[in-house]
Amino acid sequence: MPVLTVGNTDIPYTVRRSSKAKKRRIVVTPGQVEIVAPEGSEDASIADFVHKQRRWIFDKRQEVETRARQLESQQPSRFVTGAKIPYRGRLMRLTVQLADVDDTQVVYRNGFLVTVPGDLSLHERDRGISEALTLWLKGRVAQDIDSFVSQYSKRLGVIPKGVRIKEQKHLWGSCGRDQVINLNWHLIFAPKPVLEYAVVHELCHLIHRNHSAEFWGVIGGQLPDYELRKGWLEDNEHVINKGLSSIISW
Repeated sequence: MPVLTVGNTDIPYTVRRSSKAKKRRIVVTPGQVEIVAPEGSEDASIADFVHKQRRWIFDKRQEVETRARQLESQQPSRFVTGAKIPYRGRLMRLTVQLADVDDTQVVYRNGFLVTVPGDLSLHERDRGISEALTLWLKGRVAQDIDSFVSQYSKRLGVIPKGVRIKEQKHLWGSCGRDQVINLNWHLIFAPKPVLEYAVVHELCHLIHRNHSAEFWGVIGGQLPDYELRKGWLEDNEHVINKGLSSIISW
């Protein structure tokens, strides 16, 4: 990545050539300086253009970063003690404590206890808590899914070629023709019996590739109350889609 040096300050920048660009322009956003140039522009001419605009780039970068810090300081924290974190169909209390630690740590004890490095800014703290909680929740849902897959694969006599846990905007699960099952990690926000239903549903698609009466009959043989679990998913799709963004602060 090329770097512009102004006094004692190094400013990295990226170059993007565009067929739509008629002339060179500079785009400054928080943490990034981008030079947009017409296709065919030579590196030397771009570097010369950047050098001539060095004072403007330096001043604009400072202005943008100052504004970003001001907005950050005005943004209330979502991850504060007393906030409610969705987990397995319930809202669990979050407790945040600052400590002399290197990384953000998550412990679950009938609620989430998150320990955060005390020297982080508010923005860094929020981001760190969000990332740590997401990692913890993904790990927990992976454990649950592995357990259910192992249990019901034996009962149904099927073995998926793989199980992928990912984020899906409008689906809680799918079963590909390659016999790989996909499950939405946001299912951790649903009650555990609902997650169980989602796993069984996709495993049954290894037997029936449709939603025929036979398909539902196989599910019913494993989960007689599957309609209640299915109904929860249909009624609470918004809970799964929102995930951690549905935090309630007190």
